Amino acid sequence: MNINRASELKGTIRNEMSVIFVDGFYQWLNYFSKDKAKLYRTFAHMFNTEVFYTASVDNHIAALAACTNNTPAVKLKYSEFRKHLGFIMGSLAYIILKKEFEKKQYPFQVSENMGAIEFVATSVNYRGRGMATELLKSIMDSASYDEYVLEVADTNTNAIKLYEKLGFAEFMRIPQKHSERSGVNYLVYMKHEKKEAESLGPIR
Repeated sequence: MNINRASELKGTIRNEMSVIFVDGFYQWLNYFSKDKAKLYRTFAHMFNTEVFYTASVDNHIAALAACTNNTPAVKLKYSEFRKHLGFIMGSLAYIILKKEFEKKQYPFQVSENMGAIEFVATSVNYRGRGMATELLKSIMDSASYDEYVLEVADTNTNAIKLYEKLGFAEFMRIPQKHSERSGVNYLVYMKHEKKEAESLGPIR
């Protein structure tokens, strides 16, 4: 397995990233279209490859995640949404997701020393093999932040268990409106703080 910043990869990586993203978040994206192929094309343009990291196996992306600090991980283009989803649904998806993805507001202050981990997803072909775990470990080992935060749905118990194993702990949860429709009761916010020895670098 190779772990790289997405900007270091060659080829049509955006298409691969979009497939993994849509498959991972289809529960929420299928409101805009049940056709995954349309969704794959819709989102392929949006990734900021400077803040996305990937785990690859045999030259195929197995998992992805973004780590950023007040820099949007994605940049949405209205023309792409309208092109692939049509004028009405494309406009609706763009308005909703631009606010949720690109202009995301956390219910706490994101400090300069805090890295926000977003859009964690694993390819359906590599699930259950620890790809996301190794990717997140690598991100937290290599990035220069003192602490890391992430958001996860309370119903995504597998993800919560994964984050807890990595040293994340819940520090806030926000109740969600229309929980019966979305299937999410709370958005849970978790934090991982680097230990002092880690932040000082290797001891010689």
